[in-house]
Amino acid sequence: MDIDPATRERIAELIAKNPIVLFMKGDRAQPQCGFSAQVVQMLDSLLPDYATCDVLADPGIRNGIKAFSSWPTIPQLYVRGEFLGGCDIVRDLYASGELHERLGVPRPSQRPPSLTITEAAARALRQIAAERPGQALHLSVDARFQSTLYLGPEEPGEIRVEAGGLALLMDPQSASRADGVVIDAVDTDRGSGFHIRNPNAPAAVEQLTPQEVKAMLDAGEPVLFLDVRTHDERQRARIEGTRLLDEDAAREIEALDRDTPLVFHCHLGGRSQAAAEHFASLGFRRVYNVVGGIDAWSVEIDPGVPRY
Repeated sequence: MDIDPATRERIAELIAKNPIVLFMKGDRAQPQCGFSAQVVQMLDSLLPDYATCDVLADPGIRNGIKAFSSWPTIPQLYVRGEFLGGCDIVRDLYASGELHERLGVPRPSQRPPSLTITEAAARALRQIAAERPGQALHLSVDARFQSTLYLGPEEPGEIRVEAGGLALLMDPQSASRADGVVIDAVDTDRGSGFHIRNPNAPAAVEQLTPQEVKAMLDAGEPVLFLDVRTHDERQRARIEGTRLLDEDAAREIEALDRDTPLVFHCHLGGRSQAAAEHFASLGFRRVYNVVGGIDAWSVEIDPGVPRY
């Protein structure tokens, strides 16, 4: 793929002036694809600040960065002028601790976390393991503190933890998030499974109807009401009193007290959920998503807000 000289120069300038820059879909506050969101979550857990370039806002860079890096997919991460790779490579570097070294931050501790496996969970896990001999039991805790138990081969650099008479393997980053985890067996309408309680997990995003948000505003609560849509969408319709969540707003929010109530909305509720989860992962404890977004607000609160 060819790249015109002007675009090549723009990309080179972005890489030269920013020690760490992520070419992604969307921006840090509002990723527009799952792979970009994953890399943002990893970087956010390690760094207070870094640059992003929204390729969706610039078709020239969107196509040009693929030729510039000789890499076919986005996101793409550059650190001090060196291309590290896309989502899969960054995830592997993150799990091994090598990304920490490249970024100049301490590697995660190799100390095994303290875990509890209940007797019922231990019995169920032994039965599952017996059906697949030669496979090790792993616990993964991702950047959103979503936990997964699985069987698979042992990977280099994993940390071994003994609990409930069983051995679990974790990558170092998962281990750093797993201290105090309790694994229990549960029965649900869908059958038997496991419930993993992690005291380190951020507060869950609470879903609010437009009426509930209106009641908070009418009561005078010091709520930050944030619009995570695009500038063009906001020109078509907006809720009075909201602020567009751009990079400047995101930096200001990150400096606030973690008890500040944050309410997010988008068109229908999906993008705002992702943005809310991002700020919950930063330690904010009162994070809300508007169910149905601005469309529901128009129907239920203010029909003067145009629907689209």
